[in-house]
Amino acid sequence: MGELSSGPGRVLVAVYAVFAVAATGRSLVQLGTDADRAPLAYSLSLLAALVYLAATTCLLVGGRRGWWAALVAVVVEAVGVLVVGTLSYVATDLFPDRTVWSHFGQGYGFLPLVLPVAGLVWLRRTSPARSR
Repeated sequence: MGELSSGPGRVLVAVYAVFAVAATGRSLVQLGTDADRAPLAYSLSLLAALVYLAATTCLLVGGRRGWWAALVAVVVEAVGVLVVGTLSYVATDLFPDRTVWSHFGQGYGFLPLVLPVAGLVWLRRTSPARSR
């Protein structure tokens, strides 16, 4: 198994780290200044931040456990962006402001929609099963 944070994995780690910082900052500001406006949306943004932080950490740690934990984080991320993205269109009252995953990450250039796909492709390429 190749190192998760080597080669193209370095770019993936960097992008996850940037998203972790951006989503954490944005969600904490939103929750701290205007939590009553959209508590669910802002809380889901904080969840996104925690998922990005977990993915970043697991990709850096590497190894078999890191790979599995990164897989869980990226799958949670993929489900989250799809569910929140859909909800933000069908239940607009729950998402009065943009968040990381709302509108499938439109406010972030749709990168939140592309990032879990890239993560899953990289994890497949570095799978412990492939190294046998």
